[in-house]
Amino acid sequence: MRSMRTWWACGLVVLSLLLAPAAQAEKRVALVVGNNDYKFVPKLQKAVNDARTMGDTLKQLGFNVMVAENLNRQQFSQALLAFDSAVEAGDTAFFFYAGHGFEIAGQNFLLPTDVPAATEGQEELVRDASIMADRIIERLQNKKARTSILVFDACRNNPFERAGTRAVAGGGGLAPMTQLPEGVFSVFSAGPRQTALDRLSNDDANPNSVFTRTFAKELTQPGVNLVQVAQRTRRVVSELAETVRHKQIPVYFDQMVDDVFLNGMAKGSAAADNKPAEPQQKLAALPPVSAPRIPPPNESLNAPIAMFSRHNGGWTVTFSIADPTLGISWRMGEAGEFRETGFMDVLDPRTRKRMPNPSIQLPADAPAGTIEVRYVDAGGEMQGPFPIRFEPEAALVRDQRKILDMTATSWLSFREFNGLLVYYTHLMSYRCAIREVRIGIDSAVPDKVLSMPGCDMKDPIAIPSNATPYLKLPPATKFVSVELTYRDGSVSEIKSFRR
Repeated sequence: MRSMRTWWACGLVVLSLLLAPAAQAEKRVALVVGNNDYKFVPKLQKAVNDARTMGDTLKQLGFNVMVAENLNRQQFSQALLAFDSAVEAGDTAFFFYAGHGFEIAGQNFLLPTDVPAATEGQEELVRDASIMADRIIERLQNKKARTSILVFDACRNNPFERAGTRAVAGGGGLAPMTQLPEGVFSVFSAGPRQTALDRLSNDDANPNSVFTRTFAKELTQPGVNLVQVAQRTRRVVSELAETVRHKQIPVYFDQMVDDVFLNGMAKGSAAADNKPAEPQQKLAALPPVSAPRIPPPNESLNAPIAMFSRHNGGWTVTFSIADPTLGISWRMGEAGEFRETGFMDVLDPRTRKRMPNPSIQLPADAPAGTIEVRYVDAGGEMQGPFPIRFEPEAALVRDQRKILDMTATSWLSFREFNGLLVYYTHLMSYRCAIREVRIGIDSAVPDKVLSMPGCDMKDPIAIPSNATPYLKLPPATKFVSVELTYRDGSVSEIKSFRR
């Protein structure tokens, strides 16, 4: 019986989200897999239940769902082949897996029910008998799925640990997938060095894990995009875990370009809403395809995207538009007059006219909302308006994370003043994107947590007057290693700074 599940195997949601309209009819296809009955490693109790719950949830969202349970290696491969054959270019594909997962040398493997009981030095047995998670992502990309959603609920302890033996080398679960293509979104059910709860107590009769029960519920909320689903899941799960004095904070990695509203799409067709639920299928075949999605009237292949940057004076929002433009206008919300952005003293070589200013300014205390943008194309036709969602906290975290990634050589600096000091002023200035900073003194393993003040959304870059942005070091210190855990749960490379 699994009571807790480790960080390395934490439930991963990988969401490859490409929102440009498909040139052909789009359908929603899902494969959900749950493995409980392992032959040579510990059996599980809730994996099949978690898969069934997700299957029901996806059916509500308009997916044609194929359910597979307790798969051995051959059956797992056959299920994936069936999934491959059902996915076509422009489709939305959803893959869910609940069961044992394992990480070897940074690669993630999903364990079929006949995986052997490997011991130390037998990593190849696990590799050969398992399914590599990265290959599923590659397969869906090769099929040119418009939206690829992968959920790995594999947050369990090392399945190869047994008394009297040395376990096969590995993290005991799935490693975080931080190097994902653009348009990908991933969620883990717990943060670094945390374990995920299966249940809140012995009296907790819920058939699903704490994360799955929450995530499935949030996924069906109307009008909520996937980032918001992850944020709400994180908040609810962490609050539930806190009731039993446990720390579990789900994390997500955001590489999306646009917002995705799964529930909104599912409700777009009245016919789909009134369609009776079809029985979930086993491995033999997928249900019939769903009705094609009809793009909104103003949807365009060249819809603008926006980059948000926070500074002392407020927000700068820069629009990126693929079409040559003769003018750009915008407004907050769906009502009110559009305001022109004006022009720059630069000629656009494509139009031979002054280039419209692509940026606008918002006040520091601007609330969350929707920015509507429209533009005049080179033919003089008005395009839009196009909605762009503005979430101040999420935008700040993204912006500061980007700055930290680009300025990694400035994270720490040494100074000799009444002894040896190491300053982390730079990290403190962009702390809103950071959950935790760890350093190692003359050690490649960061094992000391640096104290950081909380994030102040009103003045996020300012360092409080009572904060101490340095640490006193032993005089003989030669180098300091540092590792950042970002707010989204991703972990940086360990970087070393020498005197």
